Amino acid sequence: MDLDRHLPKIAIDRQGGWMSLLKAEPSTPVRTLEELFSIAHAMEREAAHRYAEIAERMKGAGNFGLAAVFERLSADEQGHLAQVAHWSQQMKGKAPDSALIRWKLPETFDDEGISTTDPQLLSAYRALAMAVRNEERAFAFWSYVAAQAADPEIQQAAEAMAHEELGHVATLRRERRRAFHSGRPGPIDEAGGSASGQATASLERRLAELLEQMSARAPPAEQPRLKAFAEAARRHARELEGSPISVPAGSYPPTLSDRPEVLAEWLSERYLEAADDLHDEQELVRVQALAGHAIARLAWLRADLPELEGSPGG
Repeated sequence: MDLDRHLPKIAIDRQGGWMSLLKAEPSTPVRTLEELFSIAHAMEREAAHRYAEIAERMKGAGNFGLAAVFERLSADEQGHLAQVAHWSQQMKGKAPDSALIRWKLPETFDDEGISTTDPQLLSAYRALAMAVRNEERAFAFWSYVAAQAADPEIQQAAEAMAHEELGHVATLRRERRRAFHSGRPGPIDEAGGSASGQATASLERRLAELLEQMSARAPPAEQPRLKAFAEAARRHARELEGSPISVPAGSYPPTLSDRPEVLAEWLSERYLEAADDLHDEQELVRVQALAGHAIARLAWLRADLPELEGSPGG
């Protein structure tokens, strides 16, 4: 990968947002490209190994369909592992070295109990949903590294890693949708035509209204964050009205939800869908930036909304 290419500024919300996806902040900033590549290599290696272990367990239990899903996930991570090694050779002339990692690796991989769950109770959808969340955590980690980097070269490399993870999220979400639909009876209309960006703008405006209402009831310490998210949603709505994006026609809910986290998830899905078929580089960067905002917003809502709703002011 060419780390000098123009990349979207993914590290948007330095106060929370995507940080809600991480169990803990990295203890210190990444200081060198060698260290960055070594961390990336170790993270991909762990994911490949863990998926391969689960695949073997599924085989042993006779769930060969699910074993194939995890084998493919492991193979994908092996491909990412080789890619990181190639970047390291290309940029620094040597392979990643785990001895250069100065702190405990971030916990971006979580099997969510799948390794100990009865294989007969699992599904491809659940497996892929877990993989999506792991890639979202990796995206959050690299976004954080980019935000904390003092060296522009480190920042750019971390943004490139985050950019790659966002692509992995989009791919796995697409596979997850297919797994979901394959388990449901009846025809699924996912093709044909496109939905106007006006519909996406409507979702952003509705989300802005709900966040503003929440802000009015929230504790004072949380009000600035909610107001900022509401303002960003209105800004996105205006942008989408002026420059619509196209997504599959069957992608929108028949009615607008009154749950902000539901709308936030719909929007993150829509932006990732829209990016799937884009070939124009400038438009791809724009839509991926919207996706980065949406994932950060969704992560914060998932983590903090239950507490807000249970607070005396909520």
